[in-house]
Amino acid sequence: MKYRPLMILGSGSDVGKSIMAAGLCRIFRQEGIRVAPFKAQNMALNSFITPEGGEMGRAQVVQAQAAGLAPHVDMNPILLKPSSEVGSQVIVHGQVYGNYSAQDYYRHKPRLVKKVMESYRRLSAAYELIVLEGAGSAVELNLKKNDLVNFHMAKKAGAAVLLVADIDRGGVFAATIGSFHLLTPGERVLLAGFIINKFRGDPELFKEGEKIIERRTGRPVLGVLPYAPDLVIPEEDSVALGRKACGGSWSDPGCLRLGVVRLPHISNYTDFDPLEQEPGVSLRYLDHRQGLDGVDLLILPGTKNTISDLLYLKETGLFQQIQDYGRGGGHLVGICGGYQILGLEIQDPLGVEGPPRTEPGLGLLPVVTIMAGAKTTTQVQARLAGGKGLCIEAYEIHMGETRSQGEGRAALEIISRNGEPVSVADGWVSPDRRVWGTYLHGLFDNDELRRSFLAEIKRDRSQAGEAAAGLSFRDFQEAQLDRLAELMRRHLDLGRIRALINPSL
Repeated sequence: MKYRPLMILGSGSDVGKSIMAAGLCRIFRQEGIRVAPFKAQNMALNSFITPEGGEMGRAQVVQAQAAGLAPHVDMNPILLKPSSEVGSQVIVHGQVYGNYSAQDYYRHKPRLVKKVMESYRRLSAAYELIVLEGAGSAVELNLKKNDLVNFHMAKKAGAAVLLVADIDRGGVFAATIGSFHLLTPGERVLLAGFIINKFRGDPELFKEGEKIIERRTGRPVLGVLPYAPDLVIPEEDSVALGRKACGGSWSDPGCLRLGVVRLPHISNYTDFDPLEQEPGVSLRYLDHRQGLDGVDLLILPGTKNTISDLLYLKETGLFQQIQDYGRGGGHLVGICGGYQILGLEIQDPLGVEGPPRTEPGLGLLPVVTIMAGAKTTTQVQARLAGGKGLCIEAYEIHMGETRSQGEGRAALEIISRNGEPVSVADGWVSPDRRVWGTYLHGLFDNDELRRSFLAEIKRDRSQAGEAAAGLSFRDFQEAQLDRLAELMRRHLDLGRIRALINPSL
């Protein structure tokens, strides 16, 4: 059976659009509907590599998981990865399309709309229901003429639109009623109702508020969802990262204290979500204001602009602090761009990340990186270097090639790329095993690797270090999506939402 598409738009950024779409995908899947997510254009530095080797935003990966599907780039045909304050790398159908300023990007809109609709039509033909997600605010008046992800996409799809507003940040009447009055008559026809997100307290206290919104707009409030801070759904927005920056308590002496350096262009920080959920671990995102005292493991994450973030470390004094930490026997891990920063130097002769230059790195691993060549985007299987140990699943997203020039050994051996057998060395480990780097994202999603890695750090602290059972991160994610669906079932008017997608009801 074919259903009318349903689209989730927002009164602003970070109001809960992605989570609402994920929850609806899980609900409709549980009801036996073949449902798929779709977001025409996403802007995020947290991305993922599909089984085919295409790059897409993490939000649609989570939504695909909620729908019981393997992620595919058609679910997110355009991904914008900001590389500066005014420019982004543009990914189309999973591959690099180019680097553009906003003005240059808008000139490509006619061609990009065609690409978006190609993806949407393929999904629509393959599934019974499409749950679409918008981006940012649906009523940014200065951006509307170039819109291809909000009401522009809703009109193309003929979707019923629900608008989400975050009451926790205040101004919910301005967000809902104000948004309605900024819509064109054609957009108002598509708007079917509102969802109020992150309500604290007794929802009965907002009944009068619901009536005010409905009276002023002529559109129903289809649910008031409570604030659920203990619900853990992977996020991709840099706004969400701000909520993580000071998380965790380091007061428990038996707790492993993990610090992630919050680089200005940090990317793929979802790499560390499994570590955050592991019992006995406290993880914080640190910048130049916190210092590294008491850190048991320091992680340099991925970055969209390696040299720029390396210069940030030098300008703020973190460069010297990290050097001292590593040379003083601290445990230090670099992922992707963080691995490059750990090396002797980064060479950019072609100006991939700005003007051609060479910048000395931390010098904690004897490797040199040259920024050149095509972007590597693959799903991989790998094992610890030496041919022994468990097989793990991960993915690569990086520019440049890194070569060793000193003592140590490769960290891992890649044995499969996008399903094809290979034998490729990855990363580097110092002789004392305390400092290592890798290009592989998603390593800590692998339960056994994560547990044994944390146990090794515990042993180094002279604590009992046997690898505990720990959690299954995949099971944890599935349980969180089920919790989200149950929360939404309790607080949304699903009868009216079902009627929107199936007018015969």
